Amino acid sequence: MGLTSQSLEITVSTLAVACVALTVWLWPRLSPHGVLPVLGRIGTILVTQVAVLCSLALAVNSSFEFYSSWDELLGNTDDGPVAVSGGGGPRYADARSLRGGLVQPAGPQGLDRVTGLPEGPPHEVGKVESVRLVGRRTRVVNPAFVYLPPQYFQHQYRRQRFPVSVVISGYPGGIMNLAQHLRIPQTAGRLIEEGRMQPTVLVMVRPTIAPPRDTECVDVPGGPQAETFFTQDLPEAVKAAYRVGHDPSAWGAFGYSSGGTCSMLLALRSPGTYTSAVSLSGDYAVKDDLTTGSLFGSGAAAARREREHDLLWRLAHRPVPQVSVLVASSRLGEPNYRDTLRFVEAAKPPMTVDSIILPRGSHQFSTWRREVAPALEWQGRQLTFPQDVEAAHAPPKRPGVGATPSPSPSQPQPRASSPSPSTLP
Repeated sequence: MGLTSQSLEITVSTLAVACVALTVWLWPRLSPHGVLPVLGRIGTILVTQVAVLCSLALAVNSSFEFYSSWDELLGNTDDGPVAVSGGGGPRYADARSLRGGLVQPAGPQGLDRVTGLPEGPPHEVGKVESVRLVGRRTRVVNPAFVYLPPQYFQHQYRRQRFPVSVVISGYPGGIMNLAQHLRIPQTAGRLIEEGRMQPTVLVMVRPTIAPPRDTECVDVPGGPQAETFFTQDLPEAVKAAYRVGHDPSAWGAFGYSSGGTCSMLLALRSPGTYTSAVSLSGDYAVKDDLTTGSLFGSGAAAARREREHDLLWRLAHRPVPQVSVLVASSRLGEPNYRDTLRFVEAAKPPMTVDSIILPRGSHQFSTWRREVAPALEWQGRQLTFPQDVEAAHAPPKRPGVGATPSPSPSQPQPRASSPSPSTLP
């Protein structure tokens, strides 16, 4: 049974309840004086406590996903497999057909506990795959869910690549939060079906590559190379395994909380990889804390590295890249509201910034769920839909595919400058 599987959680919880009941039943029989009764009482207490603690640990890990597999928990992922090169050009395959490649099939990773996922033929409803992404440079193995829209499996799109949105969870949450609480693949499927979002491949990942440490999408000197994973390893792996666009204009980042911070950093620091970013309640600077440890090293170089990860500082002191960013906050209840206004005001061409500002909200899923649908629609308008794998055989454009959808009045509108934030009721 997988570490995050529902069957393991139920089994251990049942065992913990049974241990408590057994302790209550045995305790009167272990009341006499003597070495054996005393050892029996100590043994029942220890076994019961271990069972209860294991049950609680599994429940916490299932919610926050510090570890997604037994290998990760036991530290057996340092020597992950690397890519195997082959001739004949790129091969686009279902993840389950890869063996030892950069995208490998995984167990459910909690996906079996999520409701509302596609059920039926993939060419009609799409598909969500549970995989592991292998970093060729960083040599890390990160869990991921990959949503493939119905069009990915349809005959008329067989020679077309699809745009990609890399959706990043907050910390300490994991990919389960994206599917279970934010309902990212379910919402995207509905929007695509309604014609409000172009067919897009969603790669759902967590921001850390070295759990339980919060790596904040930063290349730590002498430590985890999280930025390299997101800007080089992940795109390479996804492009090798799936039929997706190769041009940066087809790639965007999307995240909430620390995942939103990562998304903006990836777009502003690596516009050659990601050309759009969505940040729901993200911060605008990366700082060391108890969960991150030292992210920037020591000495004068550390101060320089930290400044480079301050988005407001970058807008004032570095060339502004040609990227599109959507930020979200709330007038009441969100600590990043003032910094969000400062960021919007500081943005300048060729960068464009849009915003979703709620009258009231807080740093939790109930707020982010309100913002997910318009944010997905917005990013769908920023990403280009590559029209062919082999240009000579590309099928004609279909309505709603390859063209920018007509924005609805409720969606945040792209603009060339940075006026005052828009408001989502």
